[in-house]
Amino acid sequence: MARTTGQIALPLDWSAGGANDGPLLVGTSNADAVRYLRHVATWPVRTAVLTGPRGSGRSLMGRLFAHDTGGRVIDGHDSVSEEELFHAWNAAQSSGKPLLIIADAPPADWNVALPDLASRLAAVPVLTIGEPDDCLARDLIEALFAQRGVALAPEVAAYIVPRMERSYAMLHRIVAALDAASLEKSRGISVRLTRETLLSQGLIDPDLLERQDEPTCR
Repeated sequence: MARTTGQIALPLDWSAGGANDGPLLVGTSNADAVRYLRHVATWPVRTAVLTGPRGSGRSLMGRLFAHDTGGRVIDGHDSVSEEELFHAWNAAQSSGKPLLIIADAPPADWNVALPDLASRLAAVPVLTIGEPDDCLARDLIEALFAQRGVALAPEVAAYIVPRMERSYAMLHRIVAALDAASLEKSRGISVRLTRETLLSQGLIDPDLLERQDEPTCR
């Protein structure tokens, strides 16, 4: 069962992707996209575009979508030619097997030269993953450390979240920095080590160091 944040509860079972994939963490920033991908029968056309920041789990969502539906995923609209994208769109409509295109930006920003492809893309729903909310950021920090084989005390993630720039890129940088500092100093990842490391590397805002609020999640 996919783990959910404390803000929403979704009856999802998207943990059966590739051998190296864990469950998908669902929060307010990706819930709408997940719901849409789970209900292919309601799609107005057999193609959708998924956009979001790199590191947001969009490729994992694509793999789980392919496993769940048997559809095709193109991870990066610019990883194939416009002609191949055009034929993939047509194949999805004729075969009934859905097509998901993962991209950094919506089709309107792609500068498509092929008129027939541009007209088809204009009708494609665009799903957007936003930056993580407090609860999803906390869950992702814990999950990323778990993937590295590191058991993280709950107070560490709770300390980081209110003080970090809210982005997936920063979240990955923080996890990497703390893991490296822990190995270098042969110390467990405590709130003290977290404060020292992130402050010295400029990964948290010094003006937020004294904040006392923590994510309110179940």
